[in-house]
Amino acid sequence: MRILAVETATGCQSVALMEGSKVLAQRDRDAAGHHAKYLVPTIDEVFKMAGCGLSEVHALAVSIGPGSFTGLRVGLATMMGFRMVTGLPLAAVPTLEAMAWNLRGTNETICPVLKSRAGEVYWARYRWQGTGLIRMGDEQVGPLEKLARAMIEPAIMYGEGWQGNRDELRHLFDSLHVPIQEGAAEVMAASAVSVALAGAEKIRQNDIAGYGLSPRYVQRAEAEIMMDRRLAGAQ
Repeated sequence: MRILAVETATGCQSVALMEGSKVLAQRDRDAAGHHAKYLVPTIDEVFKMAGCGLSEVHALAVSIGPGSFTGLRVGLATMMGFRMVTGLPLAAVPTLEAMAWNLRGTNETICPVLKSRAGEVYWARYRWQGTGLIRMGDEQVGPLEKLARAMIEPAIMYGEGWQGNRDELRHLFDSLHVPIQEGAAEVMAASAVSVALAGAEKIRQNDIAGYGLSPRYVQRAEAEIMMDRRLAGAQ
């Protein structure tokens, strides 16, 4: 199956054309704040690199968040437009789940972390069991302290949210005596290759996105945010 995948949930825009596990073409670029400007030209570039066109694609996959609100809307609108024109099946892949595919097959608990609002991150814990991916609890969002306290066992940490808060998170984990590992540099970024691999698995399982698709915004309740602010003010 030949699948076109896009990842626009972070500042790093990624587009890939895959056939099975083979990367036919891939283009990653810094597009923070400019996904609308670059996405369609980047898709055209990927098709030129692969020597084929949209008519030779069998399926589509898109990252649906959490992540950049604007980036997610651009990616979804573009791929839903392609689906409308072609009638191809579209797989909607949660961004943290796609990032878990960056470390497919590893035996350890893995925890991809993405940036949220100032001082907060998104995260989820996963484990691979054979060729199947298991999510260990819900996707979460909150301050760094909440992430540190959620880690009750050793894990591999990675992603832009980890990179941007590495020193503070290491200090928090050390204070809680939670041993963690850092993922390798090549697994840190959200990748359209992983979106394609996860999306192809969803399509094989007939998990195809409906027409009422919307971004996956993992948000904290306003009451929880206000409580954190009151607690911080009382310190």
